[in-house]
Parts: sequence; structure tokens; C-alpha cells
Amino acid sequence: MKVDHFQEPIARYASQDYTALEAGLTVGEALAQIRERGVAQQIVYFYVVDGERRLAGVVPTRRLLTAQLTERLVDIMVARVLTVPATATVLEACELFLLHKFLAFPVVDEERRLVGVVNVQMFTQEVLDLGERAWMDDVFQTIGFRVAELKNASPVRAFRIRFPWLGATLAGGLCCAVLAGFYELTLAASLTLAFFLTLVLGLGESVAAQSVTVTVQTLHGRAVTPGWLLGALRKELLTALLLGLACGVVVAVVAWLWRQHAVVAGVIGASITLSMTTACLIGVAVPATLHHFKLDPRIASGPVSLALADIFTLLVYFNLAAWLL
Repeated sequence: MKVDHFQEPIARYASQDYTALEAGLTVGEALAQIRERGVAQQIVYFYVVDGERRLAGVVPTRRLLTAQLTERLVDIMVARVLTVPATATVLEACELFLLHKFLAFPVVDEERRLVGVVNVQMFTQEVLDLGERAWMDDVFQTIGFRVAELKNASPVRAFRIRFPWLGATLAGGLCCAVLAGFYELTLAASLTLAFFLTLVLGLGESVAAQSVTVTVQTLHGRAVTPGWLLGALRKELLTALLLGLACGVVVAVVAWLWRQHAVVAGVIGASITLSMTTACLIGVAVPATLHHFKLDPRIASGPVSLALADIFTLLVYFNLAAWLL
């Protein structure tokens, strides 16, 4: 079964490898019939049916083996059986496995006749494959394109799909280069600032990417209202301040121990705190804005957020340094 077939009727995938026993049999007669006819390859439940193969109940294997031989199946079976309609989709059947944690479900038609059984093993690999594919989609969507778009694509088509989304990164990088040129004197005044520039940018990008991922997941099926946006920004602001303070203190201490310049170390630490806080807020605002305007936040929010995070990180870093040094 392929992960693309989750909307197909479950009856197509119902297995005939099950054991059905008539309700009127005793336990001894049922065991004799099982020895004579054999059992399903995977014994999970024994299904009890009437003369027209309508499902009457289910007998767990343990109960059948421990019951008295003279007891009738109708007396030891579980009459209330959770079934899967033959018209249900494969996805709906998967949801039943997740909700009820059963090992198998009988598939019945409109008249409750047993038409097959779906076993949890049927879905294990498919669900894992679906989860892996969804994870890979999220990874690639964060950097600007869908995995499905690149499937079987030629090198030229792959280039045309991937290159436009690098535009945000190129634009952000060029803006950062221009900004660095404006603060050439500031960098010349303290070489230590240049040593930590890559680290400051990397921390801003990392925290922006984290915020984008969390926000995109939160936005599933949700409308962006002013109240929700304010609440999300407030929550992210507190988290960002804690992250920024922790990283800023660590880097400031290292810078001070290494270069023995307290003011420069303070500028670097404060810049990290402020830039990480700003990057977190960008990671919330960008996907929320795209979602509000009916654009796919998973596609564009990654490149755009990272580019904006770089620009604002440099503005904070250089302006704070120019002011205090």
C-alpha cells in the first residue's frame, strides 16, 4: 500500500487471512475446527459469525484457550465489536488504530457481513514512510521549496525552482555587506567585533529558524487574528529574552576572558541578547503575515525570515558598538 492511497476505500486492502467461527459452536468444537482447517497466519482475534456471516462478536485468543470446552462461543465472545465500514477510507482506518490501540479491526459491509480484516502491521511501514516524507517536506519547505516539486525534475527545472528562493538570501547577504561597509570605522576601532560577527549572525539565524518552525506548526488550521498574533509575540518575546540573555552572557564572558576588554565584551553580549530577541519576533511575524495573506508560510517564511534576521542583527550589532565604543 502506498502513502498516496490514504483516501481509497479500506475494503481494497482488507485481508482475507482471518479465522471466522460460527456462533453456535462450543469451545471444543471450535478448537477441533481450527485444528482441521488451520488458522490465519497472524492470530490476533477469532471472529464469531452467524449463518449469513454477519459479525456477531469476537473471541480473544487467550479467552478461547482458557475457556471450558463445553462453553459456547456465543457465551464467551465480546459482543460489542468496533468495526471498520467497508466504505471507510484507509486514513479513517489508521485513525481508529491510533485512537483505540487495537491490533486488528474487522471490516464489515452495510449488513454487517464480515468482508475482511485490517491488521496494524498493514499500516506500520506506510505511516512511518508518511511521517518521514512529511518531515522531509518541512525541512525543505523551510529553505524555500517542496520536495514534491523536485521529484523527477530535470537539472534545469530544479534550478528554476530552487534559485528564486535563494533571492531572499542573496538580497539579505548583499544588504549585510553594504551595512558592514557603513560601519567600517567601527570594525576598525575594535577587531574583536569582527571575530564574533559570524557567531552573532549564526545565533540570530538559528533562533529565527526555530521560531519559524514553531509558528508554522501552530498556524495549521488557524486564522491569524490581532489577539492571536499579540499573544504569540508576547510568548515568543519572553522565550527570546531568556535565550538571548543566556547566549549573551556566555559569549560576553568568553570575549572578556579572551580579549580582556570589558566594554567590547558587554557590547557583544548585549547585541546577542537584542538581536536574538528581534530574530525570534521576526520568526513569528513573517509566517503569520504570509498566512494572513493566504500565502504558504512554509515556503517563503524560511528564506525571508533568515534574511531579515541577518539585516536586523547587523543593525543592532553595529549601532550598539558605534554608540558605546
